[in-house]
Amino acid sequence: MPDPDNCPLPGVEFKTIHANGIRMRIAMAGSENRDGRLCLLAHGWPESWYNWRHQIPFLVEQGYRVAVPDMRGYGETEAPAEVQAYDIRSLSDDMAGILDALGEEQAIMIGHDWGAIVAWHAVLFHPGRFSALIAMSVPYAGRPAESLYESYRKRHGENFFYMLYHNAPGGIAEKEYDADPHGIISRLYLSPDSPREAPVIADRHHSAGGWIGRLGAPKGLPSWLSADDLAYVVDQFSRSGFRGGVNYYRNLHRNWEITADLDPVVRVPTLFIAGEKDMVIHGASKEQLAAAIGRVVPDLRGVELFPGIGHWVQQEASQQTNAAMASFLRGL
Repeated sequence: MPDPDNCPLPGVEFKTIHANGIRMRIAMAGSENRDGRLCLLAHGWPESWYNWRHQIPFLVEQGYRVAVPDMRGYGETEAPAEVQAYDIRSLSDDMAGILDALGEEQAIMIGHDWGAIVAWHAVLFHPGRFSALIAMSVPYAGRPAESLYESYRKRHGENFFYMLYHNAPGGIAEKEYDADPHGIISRLYLSPDSPREAPVIADRHHSAGGWIGRLGAPKGLPSWLSADDLAYVVDQFSRSGFRGGVNYYRNLHRNWEITADLDPVVRVPTLFIAGEKDMVIHGASKEQLAAAIGRVVPDLRGVELFPGIGHWVQQEASQQTNAAMASFLRGL
């Protein structure tokens, strides 16, 4: 089994800090004498600091110091018991708290999946602390007229949808995932064209069962994921459990309520990156995404969509992602 105390990436060290009232583990890389050139990378669900393994050394080569936390509820970072401790204000305050703990005035904020949601809002809640933003997979177009939770309830009704499953009573989602972390992660960490077995559960109604059985088992690993990579992330969840990460979804409606008076305009230079086949963007074109994001991001400097790539963009298309990031960072 991987050793949780030893970092598997050369040149990266773990550091324990206290930020925003919780203990956090941070993977750190790069010289500390970088004149404040810090990149703060936030991962999503079900991910780990390790999902940035291709970006950490690349950003160091570009001259940046890099800080990559286990997000609240993940890995070796503390996981508060209260569901409301995972609302978007708390998660955004964690990002500013990391800067405080590291003695940094500002950073470039980078996030993927839920980490992108946190990144968008960290810049909104703490506009003076972040000089630029790179968001991946989850776009931002301002606060919607209705909470995502209510929208999904109306759209899916009695049919299964994983975000509603994560909100089901009794903690059934994390119980399922905790019982088979390899099963859920190996079924999610695939490319759009990865071959799968037929799903065990074909009934669309949520009463038919959980999520793992609805996802066909992989017939092999995608080219961008080694057995050791998968084992490391699975081990992280075997140790921490899934409840912390699932709690992010339990705040979908609360997040909508607490951002009612938040200025929705992101005023820092911003880049958006996604896979063209990422289900999160629902088939939107580059032009459509640029128009939607641009309404609330006046300094949107680019939208990059990579053909044939799915949700795990910084892993699936690491070289393309790094090149897009480098081009954006050179222009700052």
